[in-house]
Amino acid sequence: MTGTPFVDRTVFVDNLTAQHSAGSAGTPTAARRPVAETFHGRVRGTVEGDVAVFRGIPFAAPPVGDLRFAAPQPPHTWEGVLDAEAFGPIPAQAEVPSSAVAPPPSPGDDGRGCLTANVWTTDLSGNRPVMVWIYGGGYLAGSSADPVYDGAVLAEEGGVVVVTFNYRVGAEGFGQIAGAPANRGLLDQVAALEWVRDNAAAFGGDPAQVTVFGQSAGGGGVAALLAMPRAAGLFRRVIAQSVPGIFVSPELAADVMATIAAGVGVTATVEGLREISPAALATAVDALDIREYADRWGAFAYGVTPFSPVVDGEVLPDTPWKALKNGASHDVELIVGHTRDEFRKMLAGRGLLGRVTEEMTEDALRALAPDGYRAAFPEKTPEQLYETLHSDWLFRMPSANLARDHTGRSFLYEFVVEAPGFGGALGACHGADVALTFGNLTGPLVEKLLGPQPNAELTTLSAEMRAAWTAFARGEGPGWGEFDDAGTTWVIGADPIVRSYPEQLSANLWAGHDFPCLPLRTSAAGREGSTS
Repeated sequence: MTGTPFVDRTVFVDNLTAQHSAGSAGTPTAARRPVAETFHGRVRGTVEGDVAVFRGIPFAAPPVGDLRFAAPQPPHTWEGVLDAEAFGPIPAQAEVPSSAVAPPPSPGDDGRGCLTANVWTTDLSGNRPVMVWIYGGGYLAGSSADPVYDGAVLAEEGGVVVVTFNYRVGAEGFGQIAGAPANRGLLDQVAALEWVRDNAAAFGGDPAQVTVFGQSAGGGGVAALLAMPRAAGLFRRVIAQSVPGIFVSPELAADVMATIAAGVGVTATVEGLREISPAALATAVDALDIREYADRWGAFAYGVTPFSPVVDGEVLPDTPWKALKNGASHDVELIVGHTRDEFRKMLAGRGLLGRVTEEMTEDALRALAPDGYRAAFPEKTPEQLYETLHSDWLFRMPSANLARDHTGRSFLYEFVVEAPGFGGALGACHGADVALTFGNLTGPLVEKLLGPQPNAELTTLSAEMRAAWTAFARGEGPGWGEFDDAGTTWVIGADPIVRSYPEQLSANLWAGHDFPCLPLRTSAAGREGSTS
């Protein structure tokens, strides 16, 4: 698709003028509804403060009926002007996020479906860099409607256009199903980026200056996109926060899906699973405890989710680490990093804080650790070693190794700010950096983690992180040196500093580990997660 869509810039400029002239309380509703024209039709958003917001714009057809387990298809065009004031439906998942401000999961028969995008912009006539966010949630849950992902602060302060979008999660997006393409959730992400390429100009964005950023499963999506031929040319820069190291073989993924399907009495085929509603299938997924299947699934059973990207050889030809070593995305600039205490919150969520035994630690060491791991940390208690190992294996070393393996420009960071919530017991835990990334430090879920009132330190750090991320998106660099043999790292703490990588001991232990595609075990013997 070529050409530049018509943009109703006059409408937007007049709207902002009317808003500031009348004041927010007296501004007529019509004067707060900017209109832009995408390739599929005109959309009408709202003006919130100094930012125009468009929500719930379809970037793909509803994934229902014959399209339920299919690759995403282009959205239908529409006549007139589509109201883009509210978020689209949340993708099917077992539990609707309590913080979401969108319709609940739906079969998509609203005509719009769940595959929708949202845009924040301060200038429809501009040519600004675009930042596209991919949410986390263990490839199992999540929604772009979460208030923490509101892009207004980034757009207004950073001089960028912010885009968020939904993608299919759980079995709908990542289940390995006979007769369906693998990695449908990743294909949704590519479709969203293609929509950005084709429509960024309609919202004042530059399609040649796209930065993709995401955290946790969203960071895994960012890493996967670096290795996907279908995503080549759709972005110029990426920011990968807390990248998961688990990528799986088709055989392992198929066995997981077959186990889930058997639980609801069907086969793991398109025909079989269409008999089960998305809600019922999501509930069946939620009931699965992967820890019970270590004999068949090996190291995968020590993870935190039943789904991960599948190295299928087509959609995803290889793991990100191997692909980057071989020169994939060499021309893409990369920021990647992790929190210091990645696994602490998950340990608490499993009720294991203060309860990890020596036997549990020994079992995890046998399944996951590189040689010499216990000896390298003689001062750690069994629980501390258990937590460090899982932090390293799940997030810290996959993130650090991504910087190491990328043949293009890489920048590494570590987030060491301890979350004030829960009496500080969670430390610098997984996800503590997300609210600071967007500058949204209030709200029920955020306040549980960061406290009811953001302190001056968090407010300042959030501003510094946003400045670094948006400067990077503008092509100015993040403000610290490239990752090199000295392990140059931005350590984000009370007093952010640039220094050598703080987790170098772990990095040395995992130096020969490329986070390979995890296979289906053929016997109870072996150590699928080991480097030896």
